[in-house]
Formats: sequence, structure tokens, C-alpha cells
Amino acid sequence: MLGSAISDRVCAVARRFSRANNGNVAVIFTFAMLPLLAFVGAAIDYTRANNARSAMQAALDSTALMLSKDLTMGNITAADIPSKAQTYFTALYTNKDGQGISVTANYTTPTSGAAANILLGGSGHIKSDFMQLAGFPTLGFKSSTTTTWGNTRMRVAMVLDNTGSMAQNGKMAALQSAAKSMIDTLSTYNKQTGDVYVSIIPFSKDVNVDPSNLNQSWLNWTEWEGEPPILKNNYPSGWNTIQAGSDCPFTNKTHGFTCTDRPATVSGARSTSTIPSSGTYAGYICPSMDSGRKLPGKTSIYYNGCYTTVTMPGTTVASGSGASCGSTSNCTCSGSGSSRVCSTPTTYSHLWRGDGTTATAAAAPSHSTWTGCVNDRDQDYDTKNTGPSSGSGTPSTQFYAEQFADCLPGTVTPMSNQWSTLKTQIDNMYPSGNTNQAVGLAWGWLSLNTANPPIAAPPKESNYAYKDYIVLLSDGLNTQNRWSTTQSDIDTRQELLCSNVKADPTSSITIFTIQVNINNADPKSQVLQDCATDGNFQMITSAGQTADAFQNILTQISKLRLAK
Repeated sequence: MLGSAISDRVCAVARRFSRANNGNVAVIFTFAMLPLLAFVGAAIDYTRANNARSAMQAALDSTALMLSKDLTMGNITAADIPSKAQTYFTALYTNKDGQGISVTANYTTPTSGAAANILLGGSGHIKSDFMQLAGFPTLGFKSSTTTTWGNTRMRVAMVLDNTGSMAQNGKMAALQSAAKSMIDTLSTYNKQTGDVYVSIIPFSKDVNVDPSNLNQSWLNWTEWEGEPPILKNNYPSGWNTIQAGSDCPFTNKTHGFTCTDRPATVSGARSTSTIPSSGTYAGYICPSMDSGRKLPGKTSIYYNGCYTTVTMPGTTVASGSGASCGSTSNCTCSGSGSSRVCSTPTTYSHLWRGDGTTATAAAAPSHSTWTGCVNDRDQDYDTKNTGPSSGSGTPSTQFYAEQFADCLPGTVTPMSNQWSTLKTQIDNMYPSGNTNQAVGLAWGWLSLNTANPPIAAPPKESNYAYKDYIVLLSDGLNTQNRWSTTQSDIDTRQELLCSNVKADPTSSITIFTIQVNINNADPKSQVLQDCATDGNFQMITSAGQTADAFQNILTQISKLRLAK
């Protein structure tokens, strides 16, 4: 309307000018300049008005976000919104040209099928410098913004490093404090049941899924029950001559373990240099915990059983004068004349856990002695969240039970809104073992999945939007997984896993990663940096920065959750 009025007036002047015939060149030039000056002046005034409006839009956007956050966290009530909106806006709007500024705020409460929203409107004007010559002393402007929330729910998987190095420099205490504080803040977003769920995934080389799950079909016991892999078809020299009282046939240098006087996981087990010759464990050949010297992936792993010794008596091949072994192998003759005897010697067979024939409870510890740890799944299921089946086969979709010497006391906790229980689980965490970030991340991803066991998240309701997050904190580089102690090999598996998490077809997952790197003990973790979504990687250099790192994540989560 304003532009049209100016145009009309300029055209009228031009018509009068065209009918005039008594001027001179200077007068003609002066009149020709008037419309040009008018348009330049209008452009200047319009620019000032547009700048004032842009500043208003930015201030309204920030005000709406702050109001929605305050309301969500219970800092204000719906009745406080108009006055609080004015306070926030006044502090944020700094444009000097804008005058007569007013702000309105309208709040719509959420329902089961619709989100809450705050609609903010603003209006004002500037005093014109040039347009007043055309009859417009002021130029008005207005703007509005809407922030919507309340039908957005969140789920946060906290994947937390519990490895042995977390015992140093106050890192574990700082982590526990920061993690519990994060849960306290997340709990304030839970205005109705289902708004917020949190899972806790402590990890080292393995994760502890709680020994109470020993009868679950998703567990695979083949490795837990299996004999040491290094011995399969590669038994020590003279294996069939070893019996009760013989020297231990295993050495750390050759096999990565030695002998114990009973199954190594049984209470009271101790190292022995000879095979027991009396008592419950007479003739039992029991491997000790693996040192990892020959099989690095088996470092600190126990074998759950012993070899039982079965006597295989020798047989007489021939006797009497002229007796001979003939074609019988492993046969010797002794004596002479009618006392000459040719026979095979007594030998000994050794059956792992009794091999299903002579098994006893002493040789084959039951699953009830399992301490709850599982390691990586078979490749490539170690990089996927495929549901485990109960069938056998290789590769297996199941989770391999493992008797890990450093099995964590902190257990995997599925998605929950029982805040005190979650914080108790964090208090239970204790540093132990080597680093395998991938196994923790895999279980964090599983905890967000609503369809697949073993820790399926609660179903998602169709009338809500959901935002899923993984927070992964680790204080070191990867050092051991099921197969290797080579960092690059472990990182390769984790890189694949991270890519698959980000490409999850059922849910958009945002990953935050934190590397705790005190005194720059390690180089920056490339795999953690790459795993984070959109640059959400932080490296902190002191335990005291842990709380700030978690607060930064909370700030990002709040923005992502509240932004329309």
C-alpha cells in the first residue's frame, strides 16, 4: 500500500511536469531528481525497518525456545508465559530503531494427539527519515514464531566406559556424578509416563547382562563350555601317557595357560605343577585362566571345565616262546622262553568336561557358575542389531557367554524410567578390564530397538514423535575384543557398527561421544570422532570436565527436542 501511494504521487508530479513549458534546464533537472531521491530515501527507510523486523524475529525465536524449555522443566506455569515472554524479549531485542514494540504470547496445551505450542507475535515501527516527505512519518513491521513440543519423546542410551584405567585420576567418580546428574535432569522432562526412558550400558571388553539370564535362549554356550581352542587337534606331546601324578602338560609359553588343581572357576582353585592323584579331582587336567600370550583375544578368560582321564589298559598280543608283536603297532615284548609276553602299553584318554560320557559335576561346572558376561557376536552380527534366534549354526545371531576374569559388577539396564534404580546401577559401576567400545555401543543400540530381544525398549506410540540418543564415553583407545588386541582391527569393527547405527532404518539416532584423555595420554580417537553425529564429539583432559561434557550434551538434546 505504501509503495502504491508513493508511485501515485510521483506519477502525478510527472504529469504536471510534462505539461509545463516555461521552465529551464536547471528546473527540469531538479524535478527529474525528485523521484530518484524519493526512491533512494524509501529504500533506506525500508532497510531500517527490515533490520528492525529481523532483530525482532531472532529475539522471538530465542524467547519461544526459552519459554518452552522453562515450561517443560517446571520453572514456570502457563500463567507466567506472557510476562516471562516480555522479560526475555526485552533482554534479547537490541535494535535501536524499533519503537512502540509490543509482544503477545498464546499458549496451547498438549493433548494425546497434538503437541503443545507457544505462538509469539511482535509488532513495532520505526520513524522514517525520508518517507515522511511522502506523508509516511513511520513504517510499521511485525513478526511471529511458533515453538511446538510435548508430543516429542526421548530415549537415551548411556554407554559408559568401566575399564580398569577409569580408576585413575578420579575419572570413575566424576563419571558417576555426571551421569547421575544427567539422569536427574532427564527425569524433569518426564511429565507423563513414557516421555523419557534411559538405559545404562557399562562396558569393558565385555558387558554383563546379569547371570539371572542364564536360561535365556539368546545365549550361546559353545565357547563357555568349549575346551581351549589352542588345544583342539594340537594336544601336547605324550598326551596319551599323562595320568594322575604326571607333570602339568601345559605351559604359559606354549599354550598361554598352566594347570589348576580343579576347574579354575571353582572356589579354592590354585595352581599346580602336577595332575592331582587323589581326591575328587584325581586325574583331572584343568587349564588355568588364559594369559592371552598365544591367543590375545582370550586374555583373562577362564575355561569352564577339565579333561577327565580315562585309563585304556594295554592288551596282550602274544605270549610264550617265539611270541612277537607281528604288525601290531605300539607293542613291546619282554621276558624269554615260555615267559615271553608281547603287549601294548596302558594309555590314557582325556575327555573335555567328560565329553558327554563320563562327565561329572566336578569336571563340568554348570551354567549357574557363569558370572554374566557376554562378548562380541559372530561377525558381521557384531555390527548389527539383528534379533537373536534360538537355532544353532555359524555365524550365530546369539550372544556368547564368557567367563571373563574382569566381568563388571555393573550390569546392562534396559530402557527404564525408574530414576533411582538407574542411579543405583551407576553407583554399582567399578573399573575393571580392557577396552572394547564396540561391544558397549552395540548394546546401547540394542537397548533402543523396540522389536528384538534381549533388552527390547518399550513400544513407541504412533501419536508421538521420538528422538533417540546414544551417549558414548571412553577414556582410552580400544585394546581387546573377542578376536584381537590390535587397536586398528578393533576400530575397523567399530567403524562398521557406527555406520550401521547412523543408517538405522527404523529410527534416527544421534550419537554423542566423549573421549577422556588426561595428560594427553592417547592421541585423539579417530573412531570416536567419526562415530559422533554432526561433530558431536568432545575430548576432555581432566576428570573435572566430565560434568561440563554431559551438560553440553543435555543442552544439545534440549535444543533438538524443543526445536520445531
